[in-house]
Amino acid sequence: MPSIDRLDITRFISPARLSQLREVATLSMELGFPAYLVGGFVRDALLKKPISDFDIVIEGDATRLGRTLVKRFGGRVTVHAPFKTATWFLLDSPDDFIDLISARLEVYAHPAALPTVRMGTLDDDLHRRDFTINAMAVALDGAGVGELIDPLGGCEDLQSGLLRILHPNSFIDDPTRLFRLIRYTVRYGFKVESETEAHITSALNYVDKLSPERLRHELDLILEEEDPVLILEKLWAHGIIQQVKPALPSDAATRSRLQETRSCFVMPPLPVRTEIQQIRNRRWTVWLLGLSHKEIRALAKRLHFTADLLKQCLAASSLFRSMDSFSGVCPSVCVAWLDKFPAESVLVVSIGASRGDVQSMLQMYLSKWRTLKPHTTGETLMMRGIPFGSRIGAMLWRLRAAWLDGEVTSAEEERKLLDKLFQENWKDVGGKKL
Repeated sequence: MPSIDRLDITRFISPARLSQLREVATLSMELGFPAYLVGGFVRDALLKKPISDFDIVIEGDATRLGRTLVKRFGGRVTVHAPFKTATWFLLDSPDDFIDLISARLEVYAHPAALPTVRMGTLDDDLHRRDFTINAMAVALDGAGVGELIDPLGGCEDLQSGLLRILHPNSFIDDPTRLFRLIRYTVRYGFKVESETEAHITSALNYVDKLSPERLRHELDLILEEEDPVLILEKLWAHGIIQQVKPALPSDAATRSRLQETRSCFVMPPLPVRTEIQQIRNRRWTVWLLGLSHKEIRALAKRLHFTADLLKQCLAASSLFRSMDSFSGVCPSVCVAWLDKFPAESVLVVSIGASRGDVQSMLQMYLSKWRTLKPHTTGETLMMRGIPFGSRIGAMLWRLRAAWLDGEVTSAEEERKLLDKLFQENWKDVGGKKL
């Protein structure tokens, strides 16, 4: 990587995004707030990697800039007053946004605490960051647009493939940096600078002091990476993830399931937030698949799982533990059981199951059986004299089961079965008469 002092940002940004950034730059100049692209954007641009971070540091009030942008150009803004930040959402899509950050100083009252924030300069802001490779900025406005600002040697460390913290207490102040350190080693293939690695051990005791939200966020980001299994293995090797209580599973069977399902649950090339969440939740479910309900609930409480994710993990655990009961059963029995569970849970178990016959049955359920319905409808049955109520559901299920088990294979055969059921006064369903 050659030494550079200026970055042509137009090479790394789509025309639409560039137009949005120019709107920010124009308005920030009017307000007298110098603006800079920082952190991930600069790092990935220099590495010629795909760019997803568009964080802009403002030497001024980012919340004021955010509100003014909405008045001038539309969209909406979310303000985070304690941290002097704002997020400008430009369209209806939740994936089209720009983060605005007031240049600031941070002071940590105690290890793993959220920082106390004071307004500062760009230099202050770069010195508060995690690693040198994230402590670079590019001027976004004025005569110096494109100027690379690198006070801590981040560009040199990028060239050397090194991850280096900015001060000895970095991991103690913010133990989430331990997770990012390992995540970056895998994502970029970088090495940890020797003194940085020496400071890992002293911060381990503070990992479990992280709030549920901050800890869960770092684990979510790991599960969104291309190779989360290697990251988790490195976290275990460094003794980091073992500090989380209650313990996250790290046994060989769990790692094997995560590795085997990685190719099935791949982040799309241009992911949107809903797709990212779906893949991430599937990976969470695989990770916890072998745990009991009690263990899953304890982790869900510690990490503040959403209700949907908890439901998905519990259902998958139940299915995973009852796989042997699916052996040799007819399709209708299988469907009657599986219909009780979220489809996402069935999908995870169908891929994570070690038995081929069980995998085949679960995959048949997802691809065909789950949506199979008889031609007869509830309206048809009411027209034939069955009153609205549970007996309609029972009759429709009887017809659906007949299709599932091959008892009927055509609309005509279904009609004949229906006539037979009426002739028998519905004796074969609980002995109930019409």
